[in-house]
Amino acid sequence: ALTVRFITRRFIGDYDPTLEMIYRHMAVIDGEMVHFEILDTAGQEEDSLQIEEKIKWGDGFAVVYSVTDRCSFDEVMRLCFLINHIHSSPKRSSGGEQPPVVIVGNKKDLQFDRMVSTEDGENLSKALKLPFYEIS
Repeated sequence: ALTVRFITRRFIGDYDPTLEMIYRHMAVIDGEMVHFEILDTAGQEEDSLQIEEKIKWGDGFAVVYSVTDRCSFDEVMRLCFLINHIHSSPKRSSGGEQPPVVIVGNKKDLQFDRMVSTEDGENLSKALKLPFYEIS
């Protein structure tokens, strides 16, 4: 839903969150036309080779968890560690430069179902030295 909202500027409530999709999008940022290819993962359990290939593919990452799902939050640190590890590898042609990463807590409007506090997200982002946002 987050990716579709970014691309269409509309909230689409009816979609299949188990499908992995690649979206292509163009936007003007700081006066320059930027072409995006966004891999919206399904967030399903995968073997480590699949996860590593997806991380190698990316140039920037929004690590999204649901504030209503503690397990998704618990995966954030592991995914951020993998991104850092894979992109700092000497095998990478980028010279070890780290890609931009942001932590995003989604579904902040579902206060009565919340399992992860804003403070938990803020503390994790401070520990990892990454930007943090909560959104709906």
